[in-house]
Amino acid sequence: MISTALIGLGANLDDPRAQLERALEALDRLPLTRCTRHSRLYASKPVGPQDQPDFVNAVAELSTRLSPLALLDQLQALEQQHRRVRLRHWGPRTLDLDLLLFNDSRISTPRLVVPHREMLKRGFVMRPLADLLGPQRLSVLGEENLETLASQVEGDDLLPLGPQE
Repeated sequence: MISTALIGLGANLDDPRAQLERALEALDRLPLTRCTRHSRLYASKPVGPQDQPDFVNAVAELSTRLSPLALLDQLQALEQQHRRVRLRHWGPRTLDLDLLLFNDSRISTPRLVVPHREMLKRGFVMRPLADLLGPQRLSVLGEENLETLASQVEGDDLLPLGPQE
């Protein structure tokens, strides 16, 4: 069965824009998976400790035959290939990949919670998601459409990035 997964991407170390561009290409090469489209890139202030560089964020849509946990394994392996080190909660990172949504599923295991617990509170997730999917309503997120949800959390610190020169 082919499933649709939405992945949040973020980086703030070692040329974060290039990290995300490489990650988007790598997502398209995951086993049994294709990256069908992605949002534009955004710059955002860090959540948590402010003594770190700004982030670059995006959301990617994947078409996959992997199960949610198998996809999570692949995402974590990709983070490791990008030298992800977890030194502190909400700290700087070379690459962060979060499984935001998987079809219209609700998943709650010790390793994975979908929809992602914090996504509705994060403008750097909801704005790219709304850009990607438009004003549609996803039943797993409630009654509001994505544009409305994004407008409820957007901050002034979210900056769309244009083409790299």
